[in-house]
Amino acid sequence: MKKEKIVIALGGNALGNNLPEQMIAVKQTAAAIADLIEDGHQVVISHGNGPQVGMIHIAMAELNRLYPGFTPAPMSVCVGMSQGYIGYDLQNSLRAELLNRGISKPVTTLITQVCVDPYDEAFANPSKPIGRFMTAEEARIEEKRGNHCIEDSGRGFRRVVASPKPTDIIEIESIRALVDAGQVVVACGGGGIPVMRQGNGLRGASAVIDKDFASAKLAELLDADYLIILTAVEKVALNFGKPNETYLDEMTLEEAKKYCEEGHFAAGSMLPKIEASMGFVSHRPGCKALITKLEKARDGILGRTGTVIHQ
Repeated sequence: MKKEKIVIALGGNALGNNLPEQMIAVKQTAAAIADLIEDGHQVVISHGNGPQVGMIHIAMAELNRLYPGFTPAPMSVCVGMSQGYIGYDLQNSLRAELLNRGISKPVTTLITQVCVDPYDEAFANPSKPIGRFMTAEEARIEEKRGNHCIEDSGRGFRRVVASPKPTDIIEIESIRALVDAGQVVVACGGGGIPVMRQGNGLRGASAVIDKDFASAKLAELLDADYLIILTAVEKVALNFGKPNETYLDEMTLEEAKKYCEEGHFAAGSMLPKIEASMGFVSHRPGCKALITKLEKARDGILGRTGTVIHQ
């Protein structure tokens, strides 16, 4: 079997929703990733951070509310915090799993900054809810601070931030060097810390980057053979949840574009995974994207299951 360079994008179900769940989930995740490493593949791991970064943001906001001398942490800092503690659990679980299999291979988590375009239209239309629910008065205070808030389905108000597309990865050369040295790398966690270039400096952006798009950019810049997006379903389906639901073994770029235009994929669920896969696959002939469940990743690479997107 050909040994592939693989970027794995872990979904939320691979990490749990809180610290106790995460401790359990990362052990199962490590076993699935170790299968691919044991087969000889080069592996780079990215992951989501939705519950984790929300928890950090709420905690920091409450600290500021109770003790005004502590300023709220900006989103870029919250993402950095989530990268650190998720990576800590993930790399230790994976290291232990590899050693249990007789594989001595370093695993490194890299705090990763991802560039976004300050003129990305997403900044004019913030859409990603973060943090706790607020009263109308609390939302007005947030608005005065320059933050955007929306009413959320009758449950109260929530702050919303932009979700711009990634344009570059600041630490890409470090990631590449670690991969070339034979290490397993955890990078671009939570979509990466969103930053904008300002001269020779970088400024954190009030935004969150979709982890699937960040993973696709990572795979592109590493010239990976495979992007694996792990989610809650084994295969992508047309007419999902309907009587005529049809599961797909593969899609060409043209077919994937057609299905997107026909509205088969939900905007907050499967659509970004398909769009990210299309972006990666289009960058050169021969590379592929695979969408499947965590525990099916090895079978997916072997062509036994999952949905493959290719040119």
